[in-house]
Amino acid sequence: MNSVIKLATVTLMLQFTTIIHAQDIKDTIAIHNIIQEETASWNKGNAKDYSKHFSKEGTFTNILGLFFTGNEEFELRHEQIFKGVFKGTEMTQKIVSLRFVHPDVAILETLTLINGFSQDGPPKGTYLDEKGRLRTRLLQVMVKEGDEWKIAAYHNVDIKPGIPLLETH
Repeated sequence: MNSVIKLATVTLMLQFTTIIHAQDIKDTIAIHNIIQEETASWNKGNAKDYSKHFSKEGTFTNILGLFFTGNEEFELRHEQIFKGVFKGTEMTQKIVSLRFVHPDVAILETLTLINGFSQDGPPKGTYLDEKGRLRTRLLQVMVKEGDEWKIAAYHNVDIKPGIPLLETH
């Protein structure tokens, strides 16, 4: 009987936890706005604006698997790619998953398409689809700092040829 009571208590706690983690629509809109700002700043080749929501101590892994830490490094790396292999490219993003795992923590995944590469093509080791686009899955962990959402972790992987774009959203 004691184990039945414990199970019922844990079940109620889990249900209550889910309820208190329900998010305000303002947080959802704020994160959607960050994605729109990322897209607009990428398309302008503006590394400073692209980095403005990245946390001071954030971590990121790029499509080649290179790992970096910090907002300054994030901005520097994007400044380099916007002047190099991604110069003049256009990005679109589609949110496929947004989950609030805590009132101040969200996990966001987007499907990203980048086109408009120069004759040099995309970065070595990545692939373009049949329409000439680089396809990636970008996972971002966002943390609310005061009233502002910041990107604490950014992990981008390219989608290899033949892999379907299974969307969850």
